[in-house]
Amino acid sequence: MKTRNLGKELVVSEIGLGCMGLSHGYGPASDPKEAVKLIHQAVDGGVTFFDTAEVYDDNELLVGEALAPYREKVVIATKCGIKNVAGKQVVDGRPEEIFKSADRSLKRLGIDVIDLYYLHRVDSNVPIEEIAGAMQSLMHQGKICHWGLSEAGAETIRRAHAACPLTAVQSEYSMMWRQPEKEVLPVLEELGIGFVPFSPLGKGFLSGSIQKGQSFDSLDFRRQVPRFSPENIEANQAVVNLVRAVAASKNVAPAQVALAWVLAQKPWIVPIPGTRNLHRLKENIGAAAVQLTEKEVVDINAALDKIVVSGDRYQPGSDAARRVGR
Repeated sequence: MKTRNLGKELVVSEIGLGCMGLSHGYGPASDPKEAVKLIHQAVDGGVTFFDTAEVYDDNELLVGEALAPYREKVVIATKCGIKNVAGKQVVDGRPEEIFKSADRSLKRLGIDVIDLYYLHRVDSNVPIEEIAGAMQSLMHQGKICHWGLSEAGAETIRRAHAACPLTAVQSEYSMMWRQPEKEVLPVLEELGIGFVPFSPLGKGFLSGSIQKGQSFDSLDFRRQVPRFSPENIEANQAVVNLVRAVAASKNVAPAQVALAWVLAQKPWIVPIPGTRNLHRLKENIGAAAVQLTEKEVVDINAALDKIVVSGDRYQPGSDAARRVGR
């Protein structure tokens, strides 16, 4: 697999692996042995970039165990700034908490240094310059190599980068959610910051596997996402139909078209699709070989512009909705 640069110095495979879903968010956790096997298969397939977070239950322990034999070959990204308090997620970006979180993540991952350390969500109660200062301190201590932000707004990105240069910004981005194109991507291009889209397959939607009447496990967070209500699943098949048509014309899988589209937007974008399925993993890795011509991208974008995606990605007014774009 080819590589791409995030920021000025961090080199990663052009497709990474989002590890959250192996143990958090998409129903009961995977069998640990099967999850480790999948991560090993990702490495064998050329993936060198793996994403986790402190708040994803035991995910850091899993990722650390699985990647221990490959430590010198891989880049591990994790996140701080959200903690569980009495069963509820709370944003906390205070420097003293960031320092504690870094130590906990290093221990759970079983590593000496975190390659890329994100602030998981912006804490509006803490000036971003203070957070940047904490990250810079962690760099000086040799505990992290690079830092980034997740789901931050354009102005916050500018201020953070001015205080301590950012390597990457992570946000949702896909053919179903193109909001970052308006403000975030232009700022990242201007400042030379990499972009790491999570949910590049629309939380599974763009693979074509989610159909009318779809049911979700009680532990699957998509049960709470408006985009996945029965009526919106039906309405949003228009996007899936577009992806399927392009895939059929190129004799590839719909998911591969969706990932190829993300890769074609900018050379400093590195998507991190997640999966629990070995077949889907190989399919996602294979997307790196799918090429979209400039005309194909223009035509797809024009078609997408005519489709109105139904349903928000978070419940309006929820904590999750209020935490993005700050």
